[in-house]
Amino acid sequence: MQKRYKILQYIQRMQPIGRRSLSDNIQIKERVIRSETEFLNRHGFIAVTSKGMQVTEEGNAIIEKLAEFMNGISEFRVLESQIKDKLQLEYVIIVAGNSDERYSVKEELGKACVQFLNSILTSKQTIAVTGGTSMAEVANQMKPLLHAPNCTFVPARGGLGEQVENQANTICAQMAKKANGNYRMLYVPDPLSEESYQSIINEPTIKDILEMVHDAKVVLHSIGDAFTMANRRKASDNVMEKLRAGNAVGEAFGYYLDEQGKVVYKVRTVGMQIEELKQAQHVIAVAGGKSKAKAIQSYFKQGKSNVLITDEAAAKELLKGD
Repeated sequence: MQKRYKILQYIQRMQPIGRRSLSDNIQIKERVIRSETEFLNRHGFIAVTSKGMQVTEEGNAIIEKLAEFMNGISEFRVLESQIKDKLQLEYVIIVAGNSDERYSVKEELGKACVQFLNSILTSKQTIAVTGGTSMAEVANQMKPLLHAPNCTFVPARGGLGEQVENQANTICAQMAKKANGNYRMLYVPDPLSEESYQSIINEPTIKDILEMVHDAKVVLHSIGDAFTMANRRKASDNVMEKLRAGNAVGEAFGYYLDEQGKVVYKVRTVGMQIEELKQAQHVIAVAGGKSKAKAIQSYFKQGKSNVLITDEAAAKELLKGD
């Protein structure tokens, strides 16, 4: 809605204007402009003439009607900008609400992630995906990636200890099917002993998939509360004691972190390691809920991801004390 409103406003200001000129000025890809202006034309908000695009009477009326509503939404843009500065990120997307209280907010996080993927992906890319409830919801919301055919989804790390619906393998398969893409599986338990780890990573089929994981230019992951994740993985009493002693607050990629982003404990797992994330172009974290604010902040102290998709409650909690 915001994108279409922005396009409509700009056409109104600069009419008549061509698609290429609009794309250059508004800094939105020409294929996106083409798709959105076709929508606006089809619904009678703009007219396309030989001189360029112009806003119709109906288009002028809708701009006027939406002005107040869009100003309210622009408060979120301020919030996004503040989080972007605080965590030193390239992109921040915030949806309304608190996913701790309403599951529908988690659904909106999933939709926002799919929309962002649609804007950045190109054909034949590899997307590495972790497990977890947030990633499962991204998979639920996935739609065909019209501008990015033949993409391949791979699990970022092993993890057969999770519930089946939250395992990276399950999520990859679901994402690929809905996106009309491909997927590969990584059947490896989590955690592993050092001996098992060394044995498994030298298996030819595992090595092949790990190469794809390490070469992925897009990584999708969630951020968990340290003790929630430890309990979900049935961590031993010894591990729980280490987490308590180290004041762990967050978890991502099997790394448990304290408030300063220092690694308190690391699960031995096959797949992407946190230090390898710098090789990817887009590392997208999806995490929401007021209760996740400390975990989110601790993870971003590592500075390895460049995109955060979160909700209003987590964002406002992150800014407390600034």
